[in-house]
Amino acid sequence: MKYFRVETPVGPAWAREEGEQLRLLRGDPLTGAVDSEERLPRAGARLLAPVTPSKIVAVGRNYRDHAAERNKPVPVEPLIFLKPSTAVIGPDQPIVRPSWAGRVDHEAELGLVIGRTARQLASPEEAREHILGAVCVNDVTARELQDKDVQFTRAKGFDTFCPVGPCIATGLDLGRLRVEGRVNGQVRQRGSTDRLIFPVEYLVWFVSRVMTLLPGDIISTGTPAGVGSLQGGDVVEVEVEGVGVLRNPVV
Repeated sequence: MKYFRVETPVGPAWAREEGEQLRLLRGDPLTGAVDSEERLPRAGARLLAPVTPSKIVAVGRNYRDHAAERNKPVPVEPLIFLKPSTAVIGPDQPIVRPSWAGRVDHEAELGLVIGRTARQLASPEEAREHILGAVCVNDVTARELQDKDVQFTRAKGFDTFCPVGPCIATGLDLGRLRVEGRVNGQVRQRGSTDRLIFPVEYLVWFVSRVMTLLPGDIISTGTPAGVGSLQGGDVVEVEVEGVGVLRNPVV
């Protein structure tokens, strides 16, 4: 199942994919949704970020090839940091590249959407019940600021630095999904979640032992090798197998 948030004449609404159409829902998939009688054409629908998280918990260096390209050691436990909710944008919304911030990079990632409150989970196996589904995430990073500051808050926290979308996809095998990043149609990143150092269930369990995860929160699971810089006028795409393509221009 694919769930979308769409703009309608009366405001944002949830919908599910139904062939070439979107069936509008009453309620939302986080708290319970039922079909309405209204439908919209899938083509041309204005898509919004599929969730409005209280926080985005991102994971650094969770692919060995990315740790190697950054000349950094492989973590012995998940390296987590936060991106603010104010960084979230949806499909086709522009990533604003600060002119003074130096190099700005794309990072294509699988994002996990939390469906049930998770706190102090007993095991990674228990974590599976708390994952609603998957989204594409672009963990946009001001790379020079990241290296300068050492910690990641400023470099990864700018407004527009967390594109999310295009939908929440449920029922996928999250441990075997292709992840790809493209700029202006050129493939720069290609990986698979079966190469994650710390798999998805482990990440949810680990984070829940630190902070309470609320429905709609996102865990962004790390990026494969191939990160590269973005310039004004670029169009960057993140594709996660089974989820779709998240596309954003850069200004």
